[in-house]
Amino acid sequence: MAQPHLHHVETEPSARGVLLGISMRDGHSRRIVAGRHASCHDFDRGSIYIRGFSERYRADIRRPFDFVLLEISQASLDRAIEEKPGKRVGSLAHVAGVRDEVLLNLAEALAPALENPAGASMLFVEQLSVAMTSYLVETYGGAATSAPRTNRILSRSHEARAKEMLRSKFDGSISITEIADACGLSRSYFIHAFRETTGCTPHQWLIAQRLEHARALLMNAGASLADIAAACGFADQSHFSRVFSQHAGVPPGIWRRRMRVADTAPPRPGF
Repeated sequence: MAQPHLHHVETEPSARGVLLGISMRDGHSRRIVAGRHASCHDFDRGSIYIRGFSERYRADIRRPFDFVLLEISQASLDRAIEEKPGKRVGSLAHVAGVRDEVLLNLAEALAPALENPAGASMLFVEQLSVAMTSYLVETYGGAATSAPRTNRILSRSHEARAKEMLRSKFDGSISITEIADACGLSRSYFIHAFRETTGCTPHQWLIAQRLEHARALLMNAGASLADIAAACGFADQSHFSRVFSQHAGVPPGIWRRRMRVADTAPPRPGF
């Protein structure tokens, strides 16, 4: 919202779960009313608020703002609480105006997917949502932090099953929940264990597989970039070119021409 004038926000109680707000710019402030009490809070870039939908919310919005808002269903919150090791968490603390660099970084990573939902990978979005929800429970759940796990490695069978399931959905339409359930692991544990086992997240690993397949198809001069994009699970040719360029340093068309020139170059004398 860019308008500088004062306006009011009010929502009635519901069972929708929890709302997380992450400020993406400086200079916002609001007066929050809870029952007969009111409090004023300043929000700079990286400041957050957490509130439950179970209570009426009233606020006077005093300045322009730019927030990433994430509605976490009660079912998702309950699962994150159930998966958390150590002391059980009852509910999340209500906070306002607290700076949190971790959530800001996650929101920045999520922003491109929010701006272009059609090209977003469900696998990537779910990874971030699980990371955010787990972090909220661990950080704002009001329970003692358990000792960190130092041996989060997938067994060979779990690693093979996870990779097979990822390959079966090249477009990234498979969910972390599906894979974690198939391995009998919690979602957050699976993501950490997969990263420690392979050196990358499930989404990063799948992107690498798609690009490897794309490079093989690019060696076929008759295959169009649009066909290769579709065969490798990219949303369209533009999406394919953007991701390929990020990893290879050049667009796929230029990469293919360079490979063809390298293959047809005569051998150097003396070799």
